Amino acid sequence: MKNNSSEINRSGISVVIPVYNRQEYIGFALESVLKQTRPADEIIVVDDGSTDCTAEVVASYGDAVRYFYQPNSGVSAARNTGIKHAARSWLAFLDSDDRWHPEKLETLMHLAKDQPDLRIFHSNELWIRNGRRVNQKKIHRKSGGMIYERCLPRCVISPSAVMIHREIFRQYGLFDEHLPACEDYEMWLRICRREPVGYCETPLITKFGGHEDQLSQTFPAMDRFRVQVLQQHLEKLPLTSQQIQALLQVMTTKLDILRNGALKRGRIPAWRYYTQMLERAQFLQIRHT
Repeated sequence: MKNNSSEINRSGISVVIPVYNRQEYIGFALESVLKQTRPADEIIVVDDGSTDCTAEVVASYGDAVRYFYQPNSGVSAARNTGIKHAARSWLAFLDSDDRWHPEKLETLMHLAKDQPDLRIFHSNELWIRNGRRVNQKKIHRKSGGMIYERCLPRCVISPSAVMIHREIFRQYGLFDEHLPACEDYEMWLRICRREPVGYCETPLITKFGGHEDQLSQTFPAMDRFRVQVLQQHLEKLPLTSQQIQALLQVMTTKLDILRNGALKRGRIPAWRYYTQMLERAQFLQIRHT
């Protein structure tokens, strides 16, 4: 899908912020959106069943924010609700505990105008954990282009850093609401197997980590969900031979780690399960060599 600059200017940007019990963070997130040098055309907050004062904090922003409440259904369902209610052609997501830098939307819209054949853009990011700046490791380095193979080991696109044309969701579907974690990892793999990605090396967001309610804290062994995603994609998605080989290489590495971890902890049923999966993946590797 090719967009010219005038179409982009007309279409505008919807910002979608999913939130759950983040009364102490949501105000900072909203302020970072309202301070953009290129204003958002609409701001949507989807409250995923909060029981704290999140609703009151959002209400204090009045008509600047469209607020939707839903029973607690998970971050994927909240993002999908926001997508369905969004009125603009470009969507930018912001996690409720992250903050945008003031030039985030302006910079990505300039990239969209300069690269009209691209439909997904993201940027570099800064990390703050427990109040201290953390340097990214080489394995977390962001990039653009055809990055499917770079997406396989771990999530290399932050939801808060991304701007996506809504046609992407019409073509590839919404976030998977059945995954308790790694839903963004699954989405980027689904998209990046076909779509080139625009990238800005300048950090345009700050991510804050270390609080107890983060999914990475709730599910410490995230690779088991990544393996689940890889298995689903292997079975259900059309992939090139090169993509299958790359997927299986990453999958066997993760399964070997999970199997050894289960054995070390005496979790024999899990060890058997991962051993069977590993043997199957190794068999498929030989078939696709």
